[in-house]
Amino acid sequence: MRAPSARTVLGIFAAASYLWLQPLAAVTPARTLTADAAELFDWVSHSGDGGGLPFMIIDKRQAHLWVFDRSGKLQGDAPVLLGVARGDDTAPGIGDKKLSEIKPEERTTPAGRFLAEVGMNLRGEDVVWIDYDAAVSMHRVLTTNAKEQRARRLETPTPSDNRVSYGCINVPTAFFETVVSATVKGGNSVVYVLPESRPLRSVFSGLATAQSNLMTSGR
Repeated sequence: MRAPSARTVLGIFAAASYLWLQPLAAVTPARTLTADAAELFDWVSHSGDGGGLPFMIIDKRQAHLWVFDRSGKLQGDAPVLLGVARGDDTAPGIGDKKLSEIKPEERTTPAGRFLAEVGMNLRGEDVVWIDYDAAVSMHRVLTTNAKEQRARRLETPTPSDNRVSYGCINVPTAFFETVVSATVKGGNSVVYVLPESRPLRSVFSGLATAQSNLMTSGR
């Protein structure tokens, strides 16, 4: 068994730092989360920011996804593929462009809080629309371009080769069908995409407010 990494230990500390606020119906083991994901999970669980919906957290730096049900119970986690360009903003007008018109530097997976919805794409496949206007969705891993080796990228142990898409989030097929689809069940969910070029609290203002209140209270 491997010893826990420093990042994992930080994740445990971040998740525990808010536990004085109120009890959770189901506390997800923090060891499964990165430090930033653990901090966001704890804030979402205590603040009710998810609105009683299933929710997901994506850590872009680690190219990893966690899926939670309405009560905050972890349903599963998996590696994901992300936009080839690093950055946290959506390129203006990208949703109206053809794929051939999208420049490499525009192929970002945006960070933020998204009210996601199950729907269909132009290929007639069921997807989770994260930002419909920007044409960003979560879907089964695409394997139509053999040169991209997307399935193989998901199997490697590091996130260094997980940047390959136009911005959409590619998920292992079995995980999408048995965990993602089963959890959202044809309705809405909240997807939190953690930033990679900006501080966490600059993207999630509610988290920054909670931290400020915590410091003010002296706890």
